[in-house]
Amino acid sequence: MLYPLTFKPILKSVLWGGSAICPFKGITPVQEGIGESWELSHVEDHYSIVANGALEGKSLDELIRIYGNSLVGEKVIRRFGTTFPLLIKFIDARDDLSIQVHPDDTLARKRHNSFGKTEMWYVIKATPKATLYSGFSQQINAEEYVERVKDNTIMDVLKRYEVASGDVFFLPAGRVHAIGAGCFIAEIQQTSNVTYRIYDYNRKDIQGNERELHTELAKDAIDYTLYDDYRTHYSSEKDAVVELVHCKYFTTNLLELDKPIERDLVALDSFVVYICMEGGAKITDDKGNVIEVHQGQTVLIPAETKQVNILPLSTVKLMETYID
Repeated sequence: MLYPLTFKPILKSVLWGGSAICPFKGITPVQEGIGESWELSHVEDHYSIVANGALEGKSLDELIRIYGNSLVGEKVIRRFGTTFPLLIKFIDARDDLSIQVHPDDTLARKRHNSFGKTEMWYVIKATPKATLYSGFSQQINAEEYVERVKDNTIMDVLKRYEVASGDVFFLPAGRVHAIGAGCFIAEIQQTSNVTYRIYDYNRKDIQGNERELHTELAKDAIDYTLYDDYRTHYSSEKDAVVELVHCKYFTTNLLELDKPIERDLVALDSFVVYICMEGGAKITDDKGNVIEVHQGQTVLIPAETKQVNILPLSTVKLMETYID
């Protein structure tokens, strides 16, 4: 019964949203001000709905309750229960987003009865000189952090990166970060909606009020460890599986293909998600199910699938994600 599944995108209209998501995904008419497209979501009240095949119209929540291990994997159910553990998004920032941090599992469970949020970014496109922030540029402690938020100097100690297509950033829970104007990214994260806002450039809403900051909550959630570089480095390689991120919450690989490739999934005991970043491909599973994917589309391969054959339609760039 199970087969490769696509879902209806959940488009989020926000003040800071741009105009890149609809053209990227081939959605017409183009909607302006779309900041996010939630491609695969099990966030409460934002469940993804199947868009293809016999299960069209069913929610991801229904699928997990009906198919359980067959859909997500026995190992995944043991670790995360009946919550689909990942949230997949496209984000298009026309303006600078606020400086944020997310708590880890322990703190999020204690405060919010939630998973923490470890995530990663893959830059799809960026305007010239577009930047983002990840981590600190110099060593500070919790007390200095609070003072710098108060006196508006917190930006002086954040690590700023100019970015381009293909750049990758791994953001473990506790890492201070922000997406800058002109960044269009794919985000893979734990299923969690817990965000602490650290700084918002003293911007005011139409009533003249500044947005709420979560200074004290964030103080205990921040990892103050200083690293030389917060960018994830990898070597691009054609017709190969290139690992971008490997952590306990997800493994993500990059596949840039102009030749067919077979992926053996037998040993995984996990669902696999393919996010099509460029071009298109035909994916065939071991049951003979075939699906064509195009740029901007996300496909969920059920855990019971033993293998898939990916046939590029000219060339294709895919991100492959699963729980290791």
